[in-house]
Amino acid sequence: MRFTPLFSTIALSSLLFFSCKKTEVSQTTTTEKSVKVNSKSVAAKPEMATFTIEGMTCAVGCAKTIQEKLAAMDGIQSATVDFDKKSATVEFDASKQTSELLLKAVQETGDGKTYVVSNMKSESVKK
Repeated sequence: MRFTPLFSTIALSSLLFFSCKKTEVSQTTTTEKSVKVNSKSVAAKPEMATFTIEGMTCAVGCAKTIQEKLAAMDGIQSATVDFDKKSATVEFDASKQTSELLLKAVQETGDGKTYVVSNMKSESVKK
């Protein structure tokens, strides 16, 4: 009889522990971070895309992973993914990226079916 509550507790703990995809966090120094930020060139054709992402189950394993993948793409000035609002905002150079490539990158972060992008809006950014 005592095994049922213990088993339930272990099962629930395991479920919560493994429900989010874990990503390895790379350790970078302050110098490396500033080099990465400074390596972003001024966008020739600056644009901003906003869209909704359905299918995210957690802030660390899903939203952060998508944000990091978008930010690492060529021509991306900044990328922000908000788990609570299920939204993303990406500033990019339209001469190097397109909204369709951003959509494809988000979908490929999962298995192609996990993350669904909708309400894609893209507009030019005036400087």
